[in-house]
Amino acid sequence: MNEIIVYTTNSCPYCVMLKNFLEAQNIDYKDVNVQQDPLAMQYVVNQTGQMGVPQTKVNDEWVLGFDPEKIMSLVN
Repeated sequence: MNEIIVYTTNSCPYCVMLKNFLEAQNIDYKDVNVQQDPLAMQYVVNQTGQMGVPQTKVNDEWVLGFDPEKIMSLVN
């Protein structure tokens, strides 16, 4: 079972594209809005050193930005 967490903000078009892509592939994911959860944003920065969104954690691997091919390569 894949564990996929997408870290997003309200105003990010790539976040919407990424969530739409995952839904189109019938891939379950958890959406964490870092705009509403500053601790989650701090966690992401601590893990990746990156402030930008979307960032996606797929089974303990991080994918920065909108990168469907990389996400699909990590999904079991």
